[in-house]
Amino acid sequence: MNSTSGQSVDPRLLAALSAQDASTRLQAALAAGTHADPALLGPLVDRCAVEADFFVRDMLTWALTRLPAELTVPRLRAELESDGGQARSQALHTLSKIGDPTVWPAITSALLRDPDDDVARSAWRAAVVLVPDAEREALATELATQFARGDRDVRRSLSRALTALGEVIAPVLDRAATSADPEVRAHALATEQLLRDPDAAFDLDIDAAKRVAALDGAPC
Repeated sequence: MNSTSGQSVDPRLLAALSAQDASTRLQAALAAGTHADPALLGPLVDRCAVEADFFVRDMLTWALTRLPAELTVPRLRAELESDGGQARSQALHTLSKIGDPTVWPAITSALLRDPDDDVARSAWRAAVVLVPDAEREALATELATQFARGDRDVRRSLSRALTALGEVIAPVLDRAATSADPEVRAHALATEQLLRDPDAAFDLDIDAAKRVAALDGAPC
């Protein structure tokens, strides 16, 4: 069987990548990374878009990082335009692992605000890895538009991404901490706590944020 590059791919390996048993797929992804055959680029990327098992997806990402970046990066950038959320999310995750700085322009505002939470979270993580120093403050401002988005896990992911940028996030935290929305205030305060103490628990105290808002609005 031929890959999208026109090179021959072992049909047994292709069959194993899509086997019903997750352990078989995991072993196939391991074999693909161990041998690092560029002919597997297309099948690996295609499998990333549909693979249900987290550990297999992680192994597929590893296998892709073993291939030449000059081949994988263009293909993965093309996946960012996919209609499938998992395809976009996995491409972003893999690009963050490859760490090619030329990918930065492809991390668009649309991806950072993607309606699919998994895509957005992957975009946040990729962005803080790939962002040039001169763009860090602008990225912090963009990420701050997502305060109070989603459930606790999504909010924690955003906070972790923001704190990875370091002290440049202080102005956006200050602005968010004065928001009229107590959920935004609470998220900003939890992020500030993580910035000061990365080992601290992620504490979204909405009631405390409401009390602070009430005090701020009280007459002197």
